[in-house]
Amino acid sequence: MSRIGKKPILIPKNVDVKIIDHEIFVKGFLGSLSQKISKEFQLNLEKNQLFIIRNHENKKCKSLHGLYHVLVKNMIIGVSKGFYKKLELVGIGYRASYKEEILDLNLGFSHNIMMQIPKEIDIKIQSEKGKNFIIILKSYDKQLLGIIASKIRSFRVPEPYKGKGIRYFGEEVRRKAGKSA
Repeated sequence: MSRIGKKPILIPKNVDVKIIDHEIFVKGFLGSLSQKISKEFQLNLEKNQLFIIRNHENKKCKSLHGLYHVLVKNMIIGVSKGFYKKLELVGIGYRASYKEEILDLNLGFSHNIMMQIPKEIDIKIQSEKGKNFIIILKSYDKQLLGIIASKIRSFRVPEPYKGKGIRYFGEEVRRKAGKSA
């Protein structure tokens, strides 16, 4: 039984929600998103609240109830407030630059890594002398933001001996002792 799925989703005044054929469309001042909902669920829109109701009590419906609730809630938060993730480049000579939707990463390989970034994501790069480069990703689509952040991190995952690599801001890397003599 999903406790999360039973709760109503509050819709802010600056967000427009439409339901057409088991597909929900959410539009706000940051952008617009859509999500298909299974036909085993019913969507009820009352004033500024949205309810997701199960039609059946089988295991599949129960497991998807909370998922759809969270997906729709993230869509509403995304188009009204937005989401962000910070990535930190830890390592000597690790650099990043961003021009014309292309992220250029210098991560200690013999070549730079170029990555095409979708238009939905805004990138800012902070660099201070003597400190690590920080990549700030902002978007209204939480799923896309997480995919892009994990893809960037996968280019150089933090290693446990020196701690070098790309890590999420504030992430603690578990360090190992080196080879003892």
